[in-house]
Amino acid sequence: MEHSTENHQHHQHHPGMDVSGKSAEKVAAEKQHDKHAHHKQYDKHDDHNLHKGHHVEDFLKRFWICLALTIPVLLLSRMIQHWLGIELVFSGDNFVLLMLSSTIYFYGGWPFLVGIVRELRAGNPGMMTLVAVAITTAFIYSVAVVFGLKGMDFFWELATLIDIMLLGHWLEMKSQMAASNALESLVELLPALVHLERNGEVQDISLKELKNNDIVVIKPGEKIPADGLIIEGNSYVNESMLTGESVPVKREKGGKVIGGAINGDGVLKVNVTGAGTDSYLNKVIEMVQKAQGTKSITQNLATIVAKWLTIVSISIGVVTLIIWLSSGKELSFALERMVTVMVTSCPHALGVAIPLVVAISTTLSATHGLLIRNRTAFENARKLTTIIFDKTGTLTKGSHEVQEVKPLTTQYSADEILQYAAAVQQNSEHHIALGIVRKLKAKQLTLWKSGNFESIQGIGVKGIVNEKIVVVAGPNYFKQEGKSIPEIPADIDQAISTVTFVLINNEPVGLIALADSIRETAAESIADLKRMNIKAYLLTGDNEKVAAAVAQKLGMDGYFANVLPHEKLLKLKEFQDKGERVAMTGDGVNDAPALAQADVGIAVGSGTDVAAETADIILVNSDPKDVVQLITFGKATYRKMIQNLVWAVGYNIIAIPLAAGVLYPKFILSPAMGAVLMSLSTIIVAINAKMLKVPAQATL
Repeated sequence: MEHSTENHQHHQHHPGMDVSGKSAEKVAAEKQHDKHAHHKQYDKHDDHNLHKGHHVEDFLKRFWICLALTIPVLLLSRMIQHWLGIELVFSGDNFVLLMLSSTIYFYGGWPFLVGIVRELRAGNPGMMTLVAVAITTAFIYSVAVVFGLKGMDFFWELATLIDIMLLGHWLEMKSQMAASNALESLVELLPALVHLERNGEVQDISLKELKNNDIVVIKPGEKIPADGLIIEGNSYVNESMLTGESVPVKREKGGKVIGGAINGDGVLKVNVTGAGTDSYLNKVIEMVQKAQGTKSITQNLATIVAKWLTIVSISIGVVTLIIWLSSGKELSFALERMVTVMVTSCPHALGVAIPLVVAISTTLSATHGLLIRNRTAFENARKLTTIIFDKTGTLTKGSHEVQEVKPLTTQYSADEILQYAAAVQQNSEHHIALGIVRKLKAKQLTLWKSGNFESIQGIGVKGIVNEKIVVVAGPNYFKQEGKSIPEIPADIDQAISTVTFVLINNEPVGLIALADSIRETAAESIADLKRMNIKAYLLTGDNEKVAAAVAQKLGMDGYFANVLPHEKLLKLKEFQDKGERVAMTGDGVNDAPALAQADVGIAVGSGTDVAAETADIILVNSDPKDVVQLITFGKATYRKMIQNLVWAVGYNIIAIPLAAGVLYPKFILSPAMGAVLMSLSTIIVAINAKMLKVPAQATL
């Protein structure tokens, strides 16, 4: 088959044409079109409702134009001329200043003027309201000065304020887009063209034409176009962008591959099982988009605080105006203080503080194998006191692995017994057979050929290896043959092991003990949880001996055995009734009721089996250490939220009194400086949010 594939890959065809007969130019055009169409498919969410109707580059364009107009505004302003020691006076200069400033106000200030209308219509005054009120107050007052009102205009401060606000909004939106761009990079993992095999011929088709049950050929170094099962070939596959697993994993015939992974140095032939919307990658993108659009508890708190801060800021601004006028100060001074209060107190940093952390953390989680479906549950992971683990497939691998190979005679070594057993079992798909063959490959032993394969229903398998009759069977074989079962060594725990005997020419020569092996990282994960003062319990349908052995080996706080699926929920509720904050970690199917009941439901799964609908969080890699990583990352995310919240609110507590003039005459904060500080606070929380990282290991 590989030879056939190779021939097709080197099939001669007309220059400038691909294997499907299309011109190279046409293929390239289709590829570009498909890529854009594919991107458009996922461009469904609004990344920044605050700036609805405005694009990132729109703010930057307005900023540069307004900045250019600000230069002559500064030169024509009396105060700036006084500071610079120059004089630039000509007939009608005030009206030129008015024209330039009006352009800046209406063009540069337009996003904020539109924003205040939207916020007031929604009955939800916020940061756009504050900015719009501030620049409008400054503009109207300055226009009045031009037409005769006694005082000094604010045109230069108005211009610099709008410049700074536009720049600040652009920087904020760029930060918000960073999270979306990371999500879009997932879309780019899929190739635009696919090598499809039909009737022995390979042709290139666009990704959107790919369907389930199609056979695709993936060459070395290419991106895997869809989820599927390998029907031919083997290779090491890089899944790091999908699961966070940094080391390429070996994939061979019968194994699963995930769309978006990068093939290594082997040629793979794959039967597609998850094309388009059925793919794992598509489910990841949808989950991330949904999670990014879901507000957490802290985010709701920030929204409430921002709303009240807006109301308080406007109220303080009005009170500041009244107090300074009452104290005998001129209108221009009192008005300047009111404008400065409202510009400085704009809760823009507060508005971006939490949503940006949410967007970044959700996307980072997805690219590290943690899929967040419920933001609130993820945030509450830091409060967990107890974690209940299902056994099979969670703490254990869920597959039988060879634990012991023991010769019963001196005629054959342990390796030879394994080779005879694997030679016969290579023709079987039974989980015991797969475990024996895996062990042979792990030890890098030669897999011998076998013939006359025969499966004995409920008993075992039989075949000819090296001209000898080989039987690999369980205890039932001896009962059927009326023979006594060979003695099993005392060091093999029959309570947790499955024992298979190897007979050569009807003589028992050895036995192989298999068991559902514990995951390598399970013990370390339980130890990490203990150091975090989180209790770990085992909940399993297995018997008492198996449960006790696993719990003891891992150093868990306790176990519950012989528990049926519906009883798992009751056990979990018992912990909750005692005041425990409980997470349930299971496979997302039999454990569904308990996952739904838990304070945090964590489903363990990989590939296309990942969509456990009842879970709050999904661990792609089926690795217990990811439970620890989930909690530590949840804590890190919460810390970033609180840091940003404290900075945004704390900044206003200090800045508002300064803007109102409490230190006058020793210190006075200008509207332009207030705008600088406000924009700076927004940039600080954005940078702080972008510094969020998924911990490589538990930070205890």
